[in-house]
Amino acid sequence: MTAESVEHRSTQRWPVPPVDGYTVDDLFTLPDLPPHTELIDGSLVFVSPQRRFHYLMINLLFNGLRDCLDERYSIEREMTVVLDDRNGPEPDISVVRADAVTGVNQTRFQVEDVLLAIEVVSPDSESRDRTTKPHKYAAAGIPHFWRVEQSGTEGKPLIHVYELDPMTQAYVHMGIHRDHIKVDKPHTIAIDLALT
Repeated sequence: MTAESVEHRSTQRWPVPPVDGYTVDDLFTLPDLPPHTELIDGSLVFVSPQRRFHYLMINLLFNGLRDCLDERYSIEREMTVVLDDRNGPEPDISVVRADAVTGVNQTRFQVEDVLLAIEVVSPDSESRDRTTKPHKYAAAGIPHFWRVEQSGTEGKPLIHVYELDPMTQAYVHMGIHRDHIKVDKPHTIAIDLALT
C-alpha cells in the first residue's frame, strides 16, 4: 500500500489522512465524501445505513420538539456541529438558537449555538453515541444531551437525559424516560414516545 490512497473494489479511492489528521475545513472541502460523514479527533467517520428505529425516533423527536419550542429555537437534523478544529460531529438532532441560522445553504453550526444534542444509538455507533460524543459535547459546553436507545425486543424507546455540570464540564444523568419525555430544560418539552 502507498501513502496516496487505497483502492477499494477498483472503483472507489479512499483518502489517506494527513499526518496530523483532518480538520473541520477538510470535512467541508474534500470532494465526494459520503453523506453524513463526521470528523472525530481528526478522523473521518462514515455512517452506515440506519435501521427503521433510528429513522422513526429522529422523526418523532424532531416533530415533537417543533411542537414544543418557540421561535427562539431551531430544530436541526443531521447538521455538523463544529466543536473545535479537529471535531465536527453530526448529532441526529440539535436544538440551536434561531439567530444562529444563516440560511438554506448553511452546512454547520458553532458549538456555542447548540443548546441540546440528541443521539439515537445504532449498532454501528454504540461506542461513539454512548461515550465519545457525549464526552466531547460536554467538554465543548453543550448544556443538554439526550441519548436514545432501543429498549428490549419490542423496540420501545428509552431516553437518557443529561445536563452539563459547569464545574466539571461533564454530564450529569438527570433521568430516564420511557413512554413520555417531559423536561423543563432547555425549555418546557413534553413528547409522547409512542412509535407508530
